Amino acid sequence: QVRLVESGGGSVQAGGSLRLSCAASGYFYTRYCMGWFRQAPGKEREGVAGVASDGTTTYADSVKGRFTIGKDNAKNTLYLQMNSLKPEDTAMYYCAAVDFAYRCGLRKDVYNRWGQGTQVTVSS
Repeated sequence: QVRLVESGGGSVQAGGSLRLSCAASGYFYTRYCMGWFRQAPGKEREGVAGVASDGTTTYADSVKGRFTIGKDNAKNTLYLQMNSLKPEDTAMYYCAAVDFAYRCGLRKDVYNRWGQGTQVTVSS
C-alpha cells in the first residue's frame, strides 16, 4: 500500500553533512512506524533511527548526537539529517515503514515496506 522512495544520498568528506529524504505515497492508517536502516557491503542491515506515529524517536548508539530523524506530515516525507559524518557511516541507506504496528524501534523485522535505497559514501 505504501510506496517509499529515498533521495539525498551522495559522497561527502568526513565531518560533512547530508540530508536524506523518504517520500511516502499511499496512506498510513494507525500505529505506524518509520525508520532508516543502513547496510554496508558484507554486513547485516542495521537500524539507524526510527520514529513512531506518536512522535517517539529511537537512535542507534553509533549515531546519537549526530543524526536526527524528522518528518513533515504535510509533505508525507521522512528525513534523516546526518551531521559529523564518519567513514564508517558509508552504506546504502533504506527507508522503511510499517502500519498497524505493536511497537517500533530499530529491529528490521518490524518493518514490511522498504524503499530502494540511497547510497551514502563518506571519505576520510
